Amino acid sequence: MSILISGSIAFDNILSLSSRFADHILPEQIDKLSLSLHAPHMRSDFGGCAGNIAYAVRQLGSTPVPLATVGKDSAPYLQRLQALGISTDHVAVLPDCYTAQCTIFTDAQQNQITAFHPGAMGLAHQSAVPVDGIQLAIVSPNGKEAMQTHADQLHAAGVDFVFDPGQAMPLFDGAELRRFIDMASWLTLNDYEAHMLTERVGMDRAALSREVRGLVVTLGEQGCEVWQGGQRDIVPAVPPQQAVDPTGCGDAWRGALLHGLHQGWDLLRCARLGNYLGSVKVAHRGPQNYQLDPEAVARY
Repeated sequence: MSILISGSIAFDNILSLSSRFADHILPEQIDKLSLSLHAPHMRSDFGGCAGNIAYAVRQLGSTPVPLATVGKDSAPYLQRLQALGISTDHVAVLPDCYTAQCTIFTDAQQNQITAFHPGAMGLAHQSAVPVDGIQLAIVSPNGKEAMQTHADQLHAAGVDFVFDPGQAMPLFDGAELRRFIDMASWLTLNDYEAHMLTERVGMDRAALSREVRGLVVTLGEQGCEVWQGGQRDIVPAVPPQQAVDPTGCGDAWRGALLHGLHQGWDLLRCARLGNYLGSVKVAHRGPQNYQLDPEAVARY
């Protein structure tokens, strides 16, 4: 049985600054902001939430099925996925569009500013959820209509899914977010997204966790919160060998969550594996350039 991953496939252009964003921003001039940032380091990577999560799931030995839409420039990405043993049967190629493009600025304190061109992702709602052989799914950042359509289809088919609004959170109002919560089995957010979600739906984290089987809030170097039935557990972070690049850490974490849920693990065990994957990922540049140690994975 496979894990369906609804989300974006994108090319990531990652530019690293040797300074801090705070060094370039004048608070008294914020209403007429004009920044010129010198980024001495740049790399281009395969990215997007669906691609990154699928990479993590495959690294752990489970079978991911990305559900995504790409453009006329996607051949290298599709060839890479196939070489990794990741199915591209449900990745639609639109010849009149470009694949989504993400440009990420990372400063010396690992803060990030992201600009995103959706491209073909904006038409991802045209691809229907394939439910045959799917045991578990995630609805991760994608086009707004695609996220809504795929959540509806998964719910109608009785497939349990994780809702991960991520950077797509601003697209939805409180009522729309509440509908996702009503359909999802689990919620995953980072700390900032959790604050935004609770504000928009008028529920705190304890209340949210009573609406689903579990809520996880990732806290970066502080680990994560696991909420179940209104009760919170803190799962400590796994210290990385070095902090090189945070891009894709959340997606690696979610890949571990899906793998663990697919294996029938409890949420705390999933979180421990997620924290380990995040620590491995942050020590490597780019979202899909890390390799896992099977013996280390087995300890979780």
